[in-house]
Amino acid sequence: MRPYRSVLYIPGSKERALDKARDLAADAIIFDLEDAVAPDEKPAARALLAQVLATADYGGRARIVRINGLDTPWGADDIAAFAAIRQVEAILIPKVSRAADVQAVADRIAGVPLWAMMETALGMLNAAEIAAHPRLAGLVMGTNDLAKELGSRPRPDRLALQAGLGLCLLAARAHGRVIVDGVYNAFKDEDGLRAECEQGRDLGFDGKTLIHPAQIDIANAAFAPTEAEIDLARRQIAAFAEAQAAGQGVAVVDGRIVENLHIVTAQATLAKAQAIAALTA
Repeated sequence: MRPYRSVLYIPGSKERALDKARDLAADAIIFDLEDAVAPDEKPAARALLAQVLATADYGGRARIVRINGLDTPWGADDIAAFAAIRQVEAILIPKVSRAADVQAVADRIAGVPLWAMMETALGMLNAAEIAAHPRLAGLVMGTNDLAKELGSRPRPDRLALQAGLGLCLLAARAHGRVIVDGVYNAFKDEDGLRAECEQGRDLGFDGKTLIHPAQIDIANAAFAPTEAEIDLARRQIAAFAEAQAAGQGVAVVDGRIVENLHIVTAQATLAKAQAIAALTA
């Protein structure tokens, strides 16, 4: 259970940012060759990023490269450049609208897990078939592009995006995929970021994509189990084991029934806490 609490976008064209990212507390990094890189800089950014990822040490952070789409002049070359770099743990495909978009990349690169940017209305409607693709390992919400396509207005509760968020969450959980929430644009608004992280956590996301290092600590805290949650998980597991030893199928903890399904959740909570501890050790 690798943590993906904080997933930071880093422009593939910025050597200083690439170097700084090695010491940041993000759980994962998306090295971006798409939106964060101007068209005339894309070939140079690709070459720089390939060189950096082949030699730099990013520790336990997950290393994901967002390529340009295959419908652009750069997508095929992006795939070819990173196909043989072992340090690349996943390729993130932009604007995935159907499973065929995943297959088109899968046909060009073997052995590397694929992730999908979920940022179009058609992608929301096809989320289940996209998540079911055997090469897919994760989904990333592209909430800015989705809001643009919907023509929706920004609201703190993200009302217009809830249908798409829910469809993608259902698809990810049905097929056992990682799924991370979209970015929060006002990187100096800590209270707003915290509220949106908490909303995403409560909906069921594994973490949040970020646009600035200053957002990492808030995301890490929001998507990590609290000490109270860890304590409750331990007590639930112990109480249920005691109940089973006595020939009973349920236990009671803090006045609430504890069944096997609660133990599955409790075990997942402890596993996530352990994975976070291992990553930050």
